[in-house]
Amino acid sequence: MIDLRSDTVTQPTEAMRKAMANAPVGDDVYGDDPSVNRLQQRAAEMLGFEDALFTTSGTQANLLALMSHCDRGDEYICGQQAHNYKYEAGGAAVLGSIQPQPIANNLDGTLPLDQVVAAIKPNDIHFPRTKLLSLENTIGGKVLPQSYLAEAQQLAFYHGLKIHLDGARIANAAVAQGLKIADIAQHFDSVSVCLSKGLCAPVGSLLLGDEHFISRARRWRKMLGGGMRQAGILAAAAEIALTEQVERLADDHANAAALAAGLAEIDELAAGIEVHTNMVFVQISPELMPSLVETLYEQGILISAAKQLRLVTHKDVSSADVQLVVNVCKAFFSRLP
Repeated sequence: MIDLRSDTVTQPTEAMRKAMANAPVGDDVYGDDPSVNRLQQRAAEMLGFEDALFTTSGTQANLLALMSHCDRGDEYICGQQAHNYKYEAGGAAVLGSIQPQPIANNLDGTLPLDQVVAAIKPNDIHFPRTKLLSLENTIGGKVLPQSYLAEAQQLAFYHGLKIHLDGARIANAAVAQGLKIADIAQHFDSVSVCLSKGLCAPVGSLLLGDEHFISRARRWRKMLGGGMRQAGILAAAAEIALTEQVERLADDHANAAALAAGLAEIDELAAGIEVHTNMVFVQISPELMPSLVETLYEQGILISAAKQLRLVTHKDVSSADVQLVVNVCKAFFSRLP
């Protein structure tokens, strides 16, 4: 199957499978798994932080960040479309007793900084304590400009807030701008990085910050059931994801651009296509959606369809696959009355 539902479906590379089979391991809860320790040290150096923590998922990494920056009754400011607000089961509120303060995202994914300032609560017993500003990059495939990140960092510093980045796809943002990941990460007190999306690791995310922050996060991780034992088997693949799969993301971006260009040749779709990094969004009539999904499935193509189509390119989608998807879509629309 050509699976365009998400880059979470990527298969680990052969190098990852070999590394997993041969990884030296220990007990990571005791802190003596050499493969985990090497991954964490290498990630911290690569992104410019004091320390790093290997976690089971991006959701866990973000939750650990929120719980490590904030105490019970505190508040974090984020976007209405932020993953750690909208798509992570309310973990901050349920498990951390932390109140989210969402703000509507601009069309480019940024948060209007004047509204961020207005949302910061005064030092008054009637209000939760605003402790954290949380951004996401990429968000909906969109890259936040470096100049905006610098402004957000300055705002957070001026108002005494910490600033966290949900960097699930920070590597895509870096590649799209011709930057190093550290160039983006430098604007934040903490960053989460997902290794199991476009970077192809089978499991795992990283949380990065200073030593005190990571020490708090490690304790929360244990409490939340995230303390793993011989986790080096997973860390071995995660290290390859971080060191060998980042530059390859440019291929995914090129395939997404080619997919968007091909679909734009279809009159019924041309006006409703957006492409950002490795994601193509397509507006389509709701009445046609079920039959298009079924037609694509019959041709061995899986897509994600809700209010719009989101087509995600990744390592396991080739340029030939992209052309096949375009051809099937053209044939589908050509048969419409």
